[in-house]
Amino acid sequence: MFSKEESRQLRELFWTSFGKSFPRKWVLYDTKIKGFSFKFHFDTKSAFVTLDVEHDLENRIKHWEKLESLKSILRDDYLADAIFEEEFLLENGKEISRIYVPLNQKVSIHNKNTWQEVMEFFNEKMDKFESFFEDYADILKDD
Repeated sequence: MFSKEESRQLRELFWTSFGKSFPRKWVLYDTKIKGFSFKFHFDTKSAFVTLDVEHDLENRIKHWEKLESLKSILRDDYLADAIFEEEFLLENGKEISRIYVPLNQKVSIHNKNTWQEVMEFFNEKMDKFESFFEDYADILKDD
C-alpha cells in the first residue's frame, strides 16, 4: 500500500519517464474542435487512450454522429479494438461520449514493472488515434 504522497510521486515519475521515453508533442486538447480532446489514462487497475467528446448535448450528438459515420474506417485502418460509448459517465457524474482503446492486461501505475508496456501501448495507440484524427479532421470540424 502506498501513501498519497508516494502514489503522487510514482504518478509524476511515470509521466516524466513517459515524456522522456517518447518525446513528442501530442495533440491532446489542441484539436481545434471545441469539446474534443485526447487523453491518456493510467491508474492502479488499467490503462487506456481516449477521444472524449464533451460539449452541450446538441453539439455532442452532432460530433458523435460524424464519429459514428467514420467508425468502420477507424476500426479497419487505425484501431481495430476501439470501443465506442455514446453515453459515458465520468466519476464526477458528467456524461460525455467516448471512444477508447484499453490495454487488456493487468497493469498498475504503482508497479514499475508494467510501465514500459504501458508507455509503448500509449505511444502506439495514441499515434494511430492522432493519425485518424488528422486524416479526417475536415469531416469532424464544425460546419
